[in-house]
Amino acid sequence: MPSTAIRPSVFTRFSEIAAAQSTRLGGVSTAPYNSLNLGKSTADDPETVAENRRRICASLDFLPPQMALCIQVHGNQICLAEKGSISEGFDALISRTPGVLLAVSVADCTPILVYDPVQKAVAAIHAGWRGTVSGIVSKTLQEMQTRFGTRGEHCFAYIGACIDACSFEVGDEVAEHFDAPFKYFDVVRGKFMVDLKKANATQLAEFGVPAPQIEVSPYCTVQRNDLFFSHRKEGGVTGRGMGLIGLRARTPGLCSENNTTERSSVISA
Repeated sequence: MPSTAIRPSVFTRFSEIAAAQSTRLGGVSTAPYNSLNLGKSTADDPETVAENRRRICASLDFLPPQMALCIQVHGNQICLAEKGSISEGFDALISRTPGVLLAVSVADCTPILVYDPVQKAVAAIHAGWRGTVSGIVSKTLQEMQTRFGTRGEHCFAYIGACIDACSFEVGDEVAEHFDAPFKYFDVVRGKFMVDLKKANATQLAEFGVPAPQIEVSPYCTVQRNDLFFSHRKEGGVTGRGMGLIGLRARTPGLCSENNTTERSSVISA
């Protein structure tokens, strides 16, 4: 049974990184944000959210000031995070700076974590349906290739818990943006169903990431609302989880001058 965080098995061979997807368990928030709400964009008490963030960071041997955070916009911009940071207007972060913990916020959208062990580069991606159809995963990998020399065959990736095709019913105005392999029409519901995990896995594969190096979470945030926050299931009043990945510093858990919070550079994809 998952507790505070799920550790992707695809990364277990790499002791130099920390990676996880948080659950909603093990925090101090009360309903409707119970209990490990990591989202400051909610109406939850800020001090409570800060304690929850401290707990999730501690579980990964990081401190909150080492987090590179994003104010997401369902777009396709990519941020180069070289220090603990707060940035606006993007949906993916990349780095190869030790001691920086990349974090994307989710509550039905898809978190994707990537590690390139050859170039020692990491990425955290937030992919809702808009980000998925605008190729946020492909563009992030291309940016890693341009900046770091990343190659698909070297990458390992985790596609986290999100709203699955069995729960993601959409209208024609959304379905029309997805190619046939990533949607089907449910005659009982009279709606199209969209598979975000498959669509994003395809972008990883098209970049050259081998299938055995891609792990896909079996969890659906709607169906397992006991384990994860779900914006759809809870009518928009819920907490936020995170997908997190970072290269460990030489001294885990210690903040240096290079890990102070400041604005980081934003790349338009």
